[in-house]
This record gives sequence, C-alpha cells and structure tokens, in this order.
Amino acid sequence: MTASIPQYLKLLDLGGRGFVVLGAGQGIGEQTAHALAQAGATVLCVDNDRDRGERIARAVGGHACRADVTRRADMERVFRGAREKLGAVTGIVDIVGIARLKSLAAFDDTAWSEQFDQVLRHAFLTLQIGAAAVKEAGGGTITFVGSMAGLRAVRDQVAYGTAKAALHHLVRAGAAELARDRIRVNAVAPGFIRTPRLEQLLSPDQWRLIEETIPLGRAAQPCEIAAPLLFFASELSSHITGQVLAVDGGTANQAALPVLKFGQPASS
Repeated sequence: MTASIPQYLKLLDLGGRGFVVLGAGQGIGEQTAHALAQAGATVLCVDNDRDRGERIARAVGGHACRADVTRRADMERVFRGAREKLGAVTGIVDIVGIARLKSLAAFDDTAWSEQFDQVLRHAFLTLQIGAAAVKEAGGGTITFVGSMAGLRAVRDQVAYGTAKAALHHLVRAGAAELARDRIRVNAVAPGFIRTPRLEQLLSPDQWRLIEETIPLGRAAQPCEIAAPLLFFASELSSHITGQVLAVDGGTANQAALPVLKFGQPASS
C-alpha cells in the first residue's frame, strides 16, 4: 500500500479562516498578524492601544479592537466582536505579557499580582472565553507566547518566570481538556528578542553581553517567533498539542558554565 503524499504547502494555507491576535500592535504581535494574513487568514488585531491596533489591521487587511485583555468584560466583548467580524473564530494567538524586572525581595503584593495579571490572567480568559468561540467554529488552534524564563531561572525575572511557568502548565492542561473539542493548544517559549521595547531598554553593550551567551550568536528577531506561531496555527502541526517549544537560539539547551581551556597546565 502506497501512502498518499499531502500537498504540504496547502497545509499552511489559512484561507477562509478567522484569527484573533491578542497583543497585535507591535513586535511579535505585528509580525504574527502579517504571517497569518499572508497565509490567507482574516485577522482581528487586538491591542490596548487603539492607534497601534488600527495601524496593523489596515496593513494586513483585517479588523481592529482595543481592549484590556486582563478584564473579563473586555475579553467577552472581543470575542463577541470576533464572531461578528470574522464569521467564525478558528484560531487565537495570545502574545500579551510584559516582564517587570526586579528581585524577589523588591516585590510587594500589588506588584506581584500585577505581574501575574499581565502574564497569566489573560491566558486563563483566552482558554475560557476564546476557546468557546473556537469550539463553535468546529475546532481550531490556540497558541501562546511563553518564555525561556518559565523554563529556566533568570536573574530578576522571578515573578515573570514563575507566571510564565504557570502559563506553560496552563497550555498543557488546556490542551488535555480541549482536545475533545478539536482544539489544539501550544506555546512557543522565546529567549531574548529584539522587540521595540527591549531595543529601547538595552544598550549596545548589554546586547553584546546577552548575545555572547546565545549559542547561535544573536538574539531573535520578532519574525523568528511569528514563524513557529504560524506553524502551530496551521495544519502542518495537526497532530501536535500541549507542547511548549523553546525558540531561544539554543540558550536553554546548554549549562551555564564558564568557558574553560583544556590541555593547559594549571598555574602554581
């Protein structure tokens, strides 16, 4: 018996499908909106900045919506609008999340809770409210952006990393629960990315120090995170769910050890 050969490029085709991108206004979100649109999807670009969301929506021929995705009422409004504008919601990409960099001792209760809201609460709402819309469409995909900080301890990212680790587990638990509804749930976990925000925060010397620790020798560009997000959104990943894919240039794959020169006698 000869196995049939799929048309692999057609598995990437998202023509006729509606996607909601949460956090579409810049960086990874902007690139993801373009990636999905180039594959044929109609995209609802959601951002907390109206001008940013509308700019990206115009660029990709989609729709815009301003919302605070950590608020239940806003998320309910987003997905009501998504049903109206897209017809059916067959996929969601949730990119929202900002790191508050400080030591564990420097966090008070309010700042700790805010960090979890910024990283985790919207993901919970996406899986609760957004998944209902995807289920109505007959199934689809929900993909999140996690972080290397949720896989390894990163200095001054204790709250952010803990929240991202919880997000990674939410992806696995959500995938198990939603599989019966034909919904696949996955995440990518980037390392350092040259997003607009980090480009403003970090100096050239800081970037040099960071990139010396990355096996591939450089930080990722936002488009290099959008690419695996597109893969998870497409039928190329049709038998993958509950996975967190590290996209970090090999950083999490190596031990944090100093560079040693072997074969030289030790100094006395």
